[in-house]
Amino acid sequence: MAKQKVAMLTAGGLAPCLSSAVGGLIERYTDIAPEIELVAYRSGYQGLLKADHIEITPDIREGAHLLHRYGGSPIGNSRVKLTNAADCVKRGLVKEGQNPLQVAADRLAEDGITILHTIGGDDTNTTAADLAAYLGANGYDLTVVGLPKTVDNDIVPIRQSLGAWTAAEVGAHFFDHVSNEQSAAPRSLVIHEVMGRHCGWLTAATARKYIQRTQHNEYVEGLMMNTSMKNIDGLYLPEMAFDFEKEAERLRQVMDERGYVTLFVSEGACLDAIVAEREASGEDVKRDAFGHVKIDSINVGNWFQKHFAARLNSERSMVQKSGYFARSAPANAGDLRLIQSMVDLAVESALNGISGVTGHDEDQDGRLRTIEFPRIKGGKHFDLSAKWFGDVMDFIGQPFEAA
Repeated sequence: MAKQKVAMLTAGGLAPCLSSAVGGLIERYTDIAPEIELVAYRSGYQGLLKADHIEITPDIREGAHLLHRYGGSPIGNSRVKLTNAADCVKRGLVKEGQNPLQVAADRLAEDGITILHTIGGDDTNTTAADLAAYLGANGYDLTVVGLPKTVDNDIVPIRQSLGAWTAAEVGAHFFDHVSNEQSAAPRSLVIHEVMGRHCGWLTAATARKYIQRTQHNEYVEGLMMNTSMKNIDGLYLPEMAFDFEKEAERLRQVMDERGYVTLFVSEGACLDAIVAEREASGEDVKRDAFGHVKIDSINVGNWFQKHFAARLNSERSMVQKSGYFARSAPANAGDLRLIQSMVDLAVESALNGISGVTGHDEDQDGRLRTIEFPRIKGGKHFDLSAKWFGDVMDFIGQPFEAA
């Protein structure tokens, strides 16, 4: 058997699993195949194209357990699509006329890499799929095994992506503090914008965690810090349809009765309508290398603020975003266990020459397996029929229907 050499990279946005997954891979290979050389490409696919990597030294191996304590990525991220040659040229990652897939494949071959681990979301792993297909078609002997990372939890057909549980829990912690802003001024509208471009899972799960966190609080009776002030009054997801006029009237009644309104809004809620509205007015909506609307340029939360504040006769309104706080957190206990199980399978699959993405396969009764690359897709929608979501909406007291 040819000598094995393993490379890893993290890519896309951050999630509360990257540091732990890198640490887990280093620990697992050190445990079962300590003779295998390990490297990490710095800043994801950008480092691969620029031949920029980090040697995993004996000292790094010895300290790898510390990576489970932290958020972020110890080897850096970037957003690079290897099939978008024009963008790679524009960013100086390849030269005019070069095929980024070939540049990446040649670099892996020159570096002697036989196994590549990609840790990322649907864009990272579909890019890995493109790379694996190119390598196979062009005679490169390389196994590519991905780990599914995204706080949105929107990878098809994976039941639970790494980092999403933590992001929901930390987002709830964030808003538990922010919700106290309701006491700062009369008739306040506070909007919590949560990450989730196409999928409302994280917003719904964050709301659930927030309710669990606050519903048993004890308060001093007769004062303004009470259960209703900590309530959620409206929740809006990309998968949901709602009548703006009816919702405005419902929330106006809440404002009149209580003196404050709290909304949880997914950053992808009403996104298509907002983009269409802006493009119709002649605005050039920015998009990334993958063709996605640059979500931070849209400010969905601000759109909800603008449209609801006036209708509710708010004296004060604000939008608070938990996204960067939540996605940069270290993994919680549930995610640490999920990471370990997926890392162990990823290493086993890699050493057996099986390419794909590890995850619980929803099309095979939720069994943890290495899922074939062609089946990996992004944009999985949140299932509004989930019982726990129905319980959340009943608790809020908001009627809802699918879009």
